[in-house]
Amino acid sequence: MIVIRWLVVFLLIVYGWRRKSLTIWILVAMVAGAEIGNDWPGVALNLRLLSLIFLNLIRTIIAPLLFSTLVVGIAGHSNLRQVGRMGIKALVYFEVVTTLALLIGLAAINISQAGAGMPMPAATAASQPAPAQQSASDIILHIFPENIAKSVAEGQILQIVVFSIIFGIALALVAETKRRPVLSFCESLSETMFKFTNIVMKFAPVGVGAAIAYTVGNVGVAVLVSLFKLLATLYVALFVFISCVLLPIAVMARVPIRQFVKAVAEPVSIAFATTSSEAALPRAMEEMVSIGVPQQIVAFVIPTGYSFNLDGSSLYLSLASVFVAQVAGVHMSFGQQLLMVFTLMLTSKGVAGVPRAALVILLGTVASFHLPAEPVFILLGIDALMDMARTSVNVLGNCLASVVIARWEGEFKAEQKYETILTT
Repeated sequence: MIVIRWLVVFLLIVYGWRRKSLTIWILVAMVAGAEIGNDWPGVALNLRLLSLIFLNLIRTIIAPLLFSTLVVGIAGHSNLRQVGRMGIKALVYFEVVTTLALLIGLAAINISQAGAGMPMPAATAASQPAPAQQSASDIILHIFPENIAKSVAEGQILQIVVFSIIFGIALALVAETKRRPVLSFCESLSETMFKFTNIVMKFAPVGVGAAIAYTVGNVGVAVLVSLFKLLATLYVALFVFISCVLLPIAVMARVPIRQFVKAVAEPVSIAFATTSSEAALPRAMEEMVSIGVPQQIVAFVIPTGYSFNLDGSSLYLSLASVFVAQVAGVHMSFGQQLLMVFTLMLTSKGVAGVPRAALVILLGTVASFHLPAEPVFILLGIDALMDMARTSVNVLGNCLASVVIARWEGEFKAEQKYETILTT
């Protein structure tokens, strides 16, 4: 039996080598790691070093990535003051909808308890203290940094976000001649961190395989059952979000449902197949213009939504964060969970273009709440299946947002066909 299992692993490795896909390699590493942990637990225990190296590399990304993307996202949209009423309406809409997505993810994981009872290595659980009980004033005070260098060194992600937001607002108020050099630096830093992330993610199969091997070597293959339970929880939660949030919004905004569904079918399919919102962007913008959304609204709402309206990713992040706490056996009060949601509401902005952005944000968030990182690595094993769903919902939510804002502004004309935004 063991020979057959390893023959399957070998065939998967050959398949991954031929496809040269990072997602395939992560899945192969997950299977190989599970086999190593099951067959040679002694070897698996020593592989944890590789997963810790990967963790350290990811942690180096968080602070500069959040700072650069948030500053660019805020200061780069300083023309929101000229856009005026539409910009305010769009941002309010984005925050309301993404907050609802976060709360649905929170409710879903608390109902399914997908991580509860999932075995984890005792050493890992013991090394992570439970979040300390704090008063309301302590929690509020802790949000604001006293020393940004200290916040970066300690991985205080919420403090980094607050500093970045205030810095971005201040930069937006500076004269153009003085703002441009700093904004250019932040844009360059952001692009560099994208490339840095790409380099680090090349090591992802090794880190994930080592984490799976270490976990299975300690607790057995029962860990995989909880992962698929989490996957089912995510898909059900996204269905609930579409049915109970997006659909009622579409009805209240008098969106022509049949015409809208036909228009978004292609961009949503592209997002599902490629797990990339950017790949679906051109068709999404073109289709929204074709059903009667003015070009200027599409050009503003959809790109801005890619930074501020990540519905599927927001739902996933709240769900996955509590899943990590459940796996660690750490009880989080409702207030602590709401604080985590508030943290995610801020940290999920501005990183839509980062490959595996959810991993970076999730690791930073769980570290802020003193939760173990190993479950996050294990999530990478099924991340491709989760990414397809959450990316599709991101695209769907942004398309709907453009129609809603156009209707809100009284400029949506379903009967009139506009020239596509891509014709030049």
